Amino acid sequence: MNETIGAVLIVVGLVFDFFGCLGLIRLPDVYNRLQAATKCVTLGTSSILIGLFLFKGLNETGIKALLCLAFIWLTAPVSAHALARGAYLSGVKLWKGSVIDDYGDGIEKG
Repeated sequence: MNETIGAVLIVVGLVFDFFGCLGLIRLPDVYNRLQAATKCVTLGTSSILIGLFLFKGLNETGIKALLCLAFIWLTAPVSAHALARGAYLSGVKLWKGSVIDDYGDGIEKG
């Protein structure tokens, strides 16, 4: 039963990773691409690692998968925020179809 659930989670993770990579190619600006990379790839890779843990069980490989999972959950949002903030502060423009710029409004008021 665990192997079946693990296989399904791995396939779901691969689909999310595929759509995250597709978003990196198709989305118009760096901020939208960061969103695709952070959300889709984090969820996809997490699903793959949970599936691996269910496949292998509580042994050396399973524990390594859980440690990698914790590392991804802690570092992916922080790194995406740092990259987006750095891009914004260095002058990378928003896509012309962007509707609102909350970050820029906060900098101008502060």
